Amino acid sequence: MPEYKAPLRDISFVMNEVLESEKLYQTLPSYEDATEDLMNAIVEEGAKFAEQVLSPLNQSGDEEGCHWSEDGVKTPKGFAEAYQQYVENGWPALSA
Repeated sequence: MPEYKAPLRDISFVMNEVLESEKLYQTLPSYEDATEDLMNAIVEEGAKFAEQVLSPLNQSGDEEGCHWSEDGVKTPKGFAEAYQQYVENGWPALSA
């Protein structure tokens, strides 16, 4: 199974050079502290999560798939644990 590697250089280029997101965030209330370094650090951590936690689930997701029964939906092996780690890492609290 191929390994996923997040295109950090491309993402950084688009965020910082094309969109100039730091300048944009400086104009928004409550986002004045959103520096280029902070945004890059968030993207790097997201990339690690995608590469190390989510990517390895592709195969089981394809092979097992989700199954519905009267008890509810059963996700493939590892999906519930990945979601729990996603929540524990605080990703749902991040606003864009």
